Amino acid sequence: MRLYVNLLEGRGGAVRNSYVKLQVGKQKSKTRILKNTENPVWNEEFVFRVHDLNDELVVSVYKCDDHDHGFFHVSAGDLAGRVRIPVWRVAEEEENLSLPPTWFAVEKAKNGKSVENDCGKLLLALSLHGRYQETLTESNNHLQLDDRIMSTHNGHASPPSHRKSNDGKHLMKALAGRLERLFHNKDEAPRDETSSELSTQSDNDQDCVMETSDDSSFEESIEQLQHSRNEKGEMPEDLQGGILLDQTYRVSPKDLNSVLFGPNSEFLRNLAEMQGTTDVQEEPWRWRSEGERSCLRRVVVYTKAATKLVKAVKATEEQTYVKVDRNEFAVRVRVSTPDVPYGNTFNVELLYKIMPGVMSSSERESARLVVSWAVTFSQTTMMKGMIESGARQGLKDNFEQFSTLLSQKFEVVKAVDTLDKDLVLATMETEHQGDLDLGIHYFWNFTVVSMIFMLLHVVVHIFLCKPSMLQGLEFEGLDLPDSFGELITSGILIIQLERVYYMVSHFVEARLRRGSDHGIKAQGDGWVLTVALIEGSNLASPNPTEVADPYVVFTCNGKTRTSSVKLQTLDPQWNEMLEFDAIEEPPSVLDVEVFNFEGPFDQSYSLGHAEINFLKHTAAELADIWVPLDGKLAQSSQSKLHLRIFLDNNNGVGTLRDYLATLEKEIGKKLSLRSPHRNSTFQKIFTLPPDEFLISDFSCSLKRKLPLQGRLFLSARIVGFYANLFGHKTRFFFLWEDIEDIQVLPPSLATVGSPTLVIILHKGRGLDSRHGAKILDEQGRLHFYFHSFASFNVASRTIMALWRTRTLDPDQKARIAEEQLHDVDDDDAKPFLLEDTTSYLVVEDVKMAKVYTVELPMNPKSLMEMFDGGEIEHKVMSKSGCLNYATTAWDQVAADVQERRVNYRLSRRISNFGGEVTSTQQKSPLPDDSGWVVNEIMTLHNVPLSDHFRVQFRYHIERSSFTHNSCRCDVYIGIMWLRNTMFESRITRNIIDKFTHRSEELLQLVEREALLTSK
Repeated sequence: MRLYVNLLEGRGGAVRNSYVKLQVGKQKSKTRILKNTENPVWNEEFVFRVHDLNDELVVSVYKCDDHDHGFFHVSAGDLAGRVRIPVWRVAEEEENLSLPPTWFAVEKAKNGKSVENDCGKLLLALSLHGRYQETLTESNNHLQLDDRIMSTHNGHASPPSHRKSNDGKHLMKALAGRLERLFHNKDEAPRDETSSELSTQSDNDQDCVMETSDDSSFEESIEQLQHSRNEKGEMPEDLQGGILLDQTYRVSPKDLNSVLFGPNSEFLRNLAEMQGTTDVQEEPWRWRSEGERSCLRRVVVYTKAATKLVKAVKATEEQTYVKVDRNEFAVRVRVSTPDVPYGNTFNVELLYKIMPGVMSSSERESARLVVSWAVTFSQTTMMKGMIESGARQGLKDNFEQFSTLLSQKFEVVKAVDTLDKDLVLATMETEHQGDLDLGIHYFWNFTVVSMIFMLLHVVVHIFLCKPSMLQGLEFEGLDLPDSFGELITSGILIIQLERVYYMVSHFVEARLRRGSDHGIKAQGDGWVLTVALIEGSNLASPNPTEVADPYVVFTCNGKTRTSSVKLQTLDPQWNEMLEFDAIEEPPSVLDVEVFNFEGPFDQSYSLGHAEINFLKHTAAELADIWVPLDGKLAQSSQSKLHLRIFLDNNNGVGTLRDYLATLEKEIGKKLSLRSPHRNSTFQKIFTLPPDEFLISDFSCSLKRKLPLQGRLFLSARIVGFYANLFGHKTRFFFLWEDIEDIQVLPPSLATVGSPTLVIILHKGRGLDSRHGAKILDEQGRLHFYFHSFASFNVASRTIMALWRTRTLDPDQKARIAEEQLHDVDDDDAKPFLLEDTTSYLVVEDVKMAKVYTVELPMNPKSLMEMFDGGEIEHKVMSKSGCLNYATTAWDQVAADVQERRVNYRLSRRISNFGGEVTSTQQKSPLPDDSGWVVNEIMTLHNVPLSDHFRVQFRYHIERSSFTHNSCRCDVYIGIMWLRNTMFESRITRNIIDKFTHRSEELLQLVEREALLTSK
């Protein structure tokens, strides 16, 4: 129950600077400090949770020290006096369990610290909220509280209230009841040790609020637990000991949860009989408070059957629900066996996760059960390895029987059914919403309905009215409004028509236009990644007054795929399938980012992002996954995307062999596929999916404070280290893409004459493996030191080759292959460009707008150095955010006209798409050699709608007529539209604003570099 305390005012306290502390049990609160008044008025309300009517409300008045003016008020001040009010005094008010505003005298403190003789009085109002029932039993004559949980709007459980006893003497009855219960339990302790233990454990738990004793109350408690937690927590990760069971059954998740954890479960009785477990005693599920949250917990005590090595021992399980969300359940079980050897030093933990199964060919509901385990040690022991090995074997045997019995009760869903890619994608198509339903949902709003009503009203009015006489300034063919009312009505009708026309155009565009990557089939042999984008939920809007136009960009292995733009919705329905072209090595990470479409260069409206690590999810999980989005807007709105991801190898073992053949050329060493047993062991050590294959492994030492001998494992996607020193296991892994640099340090005395291989990760990457790093530098990068390889040269070559293969993007790989081919043919290599764009001529009919003009203290020849491909140009473009900047030489294409091509990649600072740019530039001199005109046609790649337009620039550079040795530069920008789109005005505005600022930045950088060069 809850005790509401309203502290109104104080009077006659002779304390000018005072505040009040209130306490019920261990709960404390405090008022604000009121200064320069002896009659303070607080008018503050406090709420305390009460579990026992014998609790007291203690109200303490303190004098605030005038020197306590710090921000946190560290000093507690001097105690002036206290008021003690028993909670049962409030409960005596039968009518409404409320005590009206009453003056309570403040008693002088007995510790001698009171600062005043006259402590005054306080005006308090108190009330209890909740229901209670008090029953006096004949057997032990003590107070029993039948508590009931009530879910409140803030998500906390409120304890029940209590009815007044016949004589009202709560303190005496409670004291007598507790003494009698103490002696009663003491007398019965020898007769039933197990029952006494359960009773004692339950009585000592002060957070117990309710017991559930039947199936109906258990189901109600599960529902209440779900509603009482407003936050949508993620499913906890599997425990580090490993997976004991991962199976899908033909049963609903709720039913499976009831079978495994419901009271008096028949399945558990059959399992106990099969395993020889005896003396099973289940405590009812109880509500417990953990901080500000309530949880369901119960204790189960039983005797385990004897084995060949261990006698029959008593075990205690503490089961706690850690997640309940619709059809998802997670229960953590803590098992203690103090009677086994070293039993007081460890506990076994189990995590049961029940989740909805993947959709299969049958429409029946399915549930996936995942059970993981771990051993936690409360004390260090030399027998740690032996304990973990014994626990692993015992749990393995037990859960084999568990799985057998559960499969007899429920049908097991085969993996072939759950991972049917074609079936899932076909189901996705059937879920597509019709145009009629979308239209009704989109246009059923006040704007459209009011416009239709006004339009019908006007049309009917026109038919009913007679032709009016010409008056005022009207003439034949021109009928003007005859009053201000008609003028206002006409204006409102025009505004409504304009808004409806805008909505109709948005709807038509959304239904007719598809994303440029939707439906494009993957090409080539190898690993093919297919992403089915189903829907989004609770997407954020960057502007509270507008609804977002979301679209999604997927990035994997340097390639991007973009969905269509969904207009005016925060819960978009895409139902689109995006495929990535086949690659040799399996991908590691898929980057997902949701944007609000405002133009290709807008960086301010990212609606959320996420990173999906394929190594941390099974194929079944990826086949139907809700991905929560990160970011301020996304987290505040709890945004998430519904995806179905499939990663297939369409070339089988041939893909792996081709990949190893490529590595052999880099390493100079023969590589072969490892045995299935070795691959399986590698996957179990690091809990990897079955498609991860081991390439090589080396014995080495990990350098931290002390060297740790172990093995370094190299696969297609990860670098992993594993060591087992007297049962103390050290394991970690990170992705190849996480590596920023690899360095080799010379031999030293600390490494016993062995070179050291230093692997440096990117900032913020590999945080799960930070326990294996030697240092964390100032830039936030982890450094891993490995030495004492049996063959350092082979290990370093293998690691470097794998790193280069994983981190180079496909274009860089193609360039290296082309250069190698040219080296073989002894041909001269040409400058590298991503795309061989044809020569563009200046389009004369494109409307060019002057966006920037500047006077620079340099002659035109010096300014033209930004177009000569020299050092200044590369410095300027690099500093302005252009990556991999490359140019060709100027070629003569006509009289006084030279042409070249430029290629670079945009950094995220310029465009959040990180797209590529290919440009064709032409330059020609002005008459009398007074300057130059540079025309440029720019083509953007990997940005939305980039195939709809080209950007044209003109730089007009000539000598200044006002200042000696200076020049003037005018910058013009135009957009050439190749296709029509409703976003023309938005994209035009975005590009002009962005490149105006960029032109100013470039010219300032050229001026600065020129001045530095001259000095």
